[in-house]
Amino acid sequence: MERTEQRWTEIEHLPKWDEEFYDVYTAKKFGKWVMLKTLKQQYKGVAEYETMIEKEFDTRYNLAHPNIVMINDYEDVPGIGRCIITDDVYGDSLRSLLDSGKVTEEHVKKLKTQFISALEYIQTNHIAHLPIRSERIIFTENIGNLKLIDVGFEQRPALTPEQASDDIRNFGTIVLETLNKSGVNDPQLRKVAERCADADSRRRYRDIHDLRLAIEDRRGNKLYIIIIAFLVIMIAVLAWLSSPYKPEIPNMNEIETADQK
Repeated sequence: MERTEQRWTEIEHLPKWDEEFYDVYTAKKFGKWVMLKTLKQQYKGVAEYETMIEKEFDTRYNLAHPNIVMINDYEDVPGIGRCIITDDVYGDSLRSLLDSGKVTEEHVKKLKTQFISALEYIQTNHIAHLPIRSERIIFTENIGNLKLIDVGFEQRPALTPEQASDDIRNFGTIVLETLNKSGVNDPQLRKVAERCADADSRRRYRDIHDLRLAIEDRRGNKLYIIIIAFLVIMIAVLAWLSSPYKPEIPNMNEIETADQK
């Protein structure tokens, strides 16, 4: 018993982090801070929910991405019960930052880069998940890195087009709210987010790849490169025509004389 107690110390319930079916705790495991997620008391021992948490562990255990909270283990913790153990991600959710008016340009920048990267990884690995909301986006306390929590409960052979489109819509909804409440001025990002959040899925971006290109404005850059290349070619042609090596223009009188002969 003494060895078990030393294994787990400073266990503390975090009610504001609780999820629909889970209670969330912070604790030290052998002196290292981790997070714990366990079924709420009313769901413990119920086969359906016990299977659910085990399936979530199996699905997320092999995920490895710097902007997704990693799962380390699934074990019994004294006084709490069977828990999913994850990396420590103590910090502020995007929701709390929005509500307290503390969103900065740096947070918006990470939505454009780290959030997109995490979504792309989830879709590439066909991870079915609950709708991503601002409550599930965490900015870590010291470094401010973006981390997604509660990101998957099942790995499938493929995601449906509707599931992929829902991720794009949720991205747009989150970004629009962030821009509106923070006052950060990013016209290109706003334009992209509005298209993502369109009620008509046919008007949204086709996939995360297209969304990433739009955010980076690489389509516009490509057109710019094509125009520049065309102008360079035209200048080269004009220079060649003005040079001593230009082709000689046939004398029309000589051509007519030759025809008459």
